[in-house]
Amino acid sequence: MSFSFSSSSSQTLKTAYFASGCFWGTEYHFQKKPGIVSTTVGYTGGCVSSPSYPLVCTGKTGHVEAGEVVYDENLVSYEDLVRLFFETHDFTQKNGQGPDIGSQYLSRIYYTDDSQKQMAEKYVQILTNLGYDVATEILPAEPFWKAEDYHQQYYSKKNGTPYCHVYRKIF
Repeated sequence: MSFSFSSSSSQTLKTAYFASGCFWGTEYHFQKKPGIVSTTVGYTGGCVSSPSYPLVCTGKTGHVEAGEVVYDENLVSYEDLVRLFFETHDFTQKNGQGPDIGSQYLSRIYYTDDSQKQMAEKYVQILTNLGYDVATEILPAEPFWKAEDYHQQYYSKKNGTPYCHVYRKIF
């Protein structure tokens, strides 16, 4: 079950994929953004079909924990989502996020078209110009595998907040 807001017939839905460490924290911040229709956590970027959490945690599949974000572009822009992505995790950390270390916690943006790629690159350049050493990779979208149900909307179910993802205004 994905997190959802009420919908209207005038929606123009788009999908974006972001990896910023533990997918629970990634999802937490996107769920709260007006214009988001649904969020799903899962795995992408690897070489195994239908991976499981224990398998991804080995670090041997090439997958990262990621969030699939479906949004109404009439209410929120992809640019807004990219800014939120960068403002809610440490995009300079190279082998994980906070205390979560390993290749499955890398910072990545997976683009679905050239406009998403260009927007992601624009913000990496802005951050670089501000003096940040950006570790985020920008890659073409790959198959996205939904994670196990107990991972979906984790912080909403637990009534908690992320331990690795904190909002800080940059832009």
